[in-house]
Amino acid sequence: MQQFNSLLWRDCESQYATNPQRYISVQDAYQVNVNMLLLAQYLDKKGYLLPLVQWQALAATINDWDTKVVNPYRTLRRLAKEHIKANEYQQMLDIELMLERKTQQMLLNKLNTVTPEIKAKQHCVNKNTDNYLSLFGINHDDFKNLPVI
Repeated sequence: MQQFNSLLWRDCESQYATNPQRYISVQDAYQVNVNMLLLAQYLDKKGYLLPLVQWQALAATINDWDTKVVNPYRTLRRLAKEHIKANEYQQMLDIELMLERKTQQMLLNKLNTVTPEIKAKQHCVNKNTDNYLSLFGINHDDFKNLPVI
């Protein structure tokens, strides 16, 4: 069984840096978890394929955490932005990043309990991304064409 480690998130962060606003747009428009989307893109790139049922299991792993902690905190941070000093806002961003790191750890732990199919990279092009995005009724092309806010 393939074991993944936290270094995969460095790759994901590099991908995020290519167009952070697009990721935030899809997060806000469809409630997509950016960490899961980045993970799907990483697995596509590396040639590991997870079926839809495993994407559903990964989503279920972080659902309560996202619903009860991360999303409400993100809303609070956004609401507070215009009412607090820049250094206080940065502290809130740092806390949100800490919460996101917890999400990443939860996903990594769950990912290491499943067995992905190993495929040639060309056979994985967008398959994981499409599987994950299909949970929200969108596909890879919708994501690519989403207007940046």
